[in-house]
Amino acid sequence: MRAGEKNPSCDDTNADMVAIMAGFEWVVWAGLIVVFVAIAMMTAEIEFMLLALGSVGGLIAGLLGAPWWLGAVIAAVIALLGTFLLRPRLLNVLRRGSDPAKSNIDAIIGTTGHVLISVTETAGQVKLANGETWSARVPEGTGVVLQPGLGVRVLAVDGASVVIEPESSGAQLG
Repeated sequence: MRAGEKNPSCDDTNADMVAIMAGFEWVVWAGLIVVFVAIAMMTAEIEFMLLALGSVGGLIAGLLGAPWWLGAVIAAVIALLGTFLLRPRLLNVLRRGSDPAKSNIDAIIGTTGHVLISVTETAGQVKLANGETWSARVPEGTGVVLQPGLGVRVLAVDGASVVIEPESSGAQLG
């Protein structure tokens, strides 16, 4: 055989392998379905369930005799349609039963309390209505010093400190 010529027996072998594998495309689709469902269950991500749904479409297309590339296109289209049409509705259904109560930092903002240790722009301490004691400060540039016992309201959380203001405008200047 000369350089550049194709080996006819090699072409026959490749054709035989393609013919053999053509009957087992469903195994690939089934494997993808299992993998996507397993990932979805471990991560609680809806998107992986939609990829599994797309793989089901590819599996059905393959079982109906569609070529592998058409099954891949069908799987991709189903997954994309699910992402843009079905996912928002599913997320709304999941959020419908969620707890509307604020938590963490959102629950602290707006909470009232009283000053334990004089609060300046750099230091101080307050006890909030929820029973927590926090490092506190007043907003920069105010020049206000809040004295112990004064009622305050939380404006923001800045790291491990709360930024506060007096509940009433009766701030005492230091």
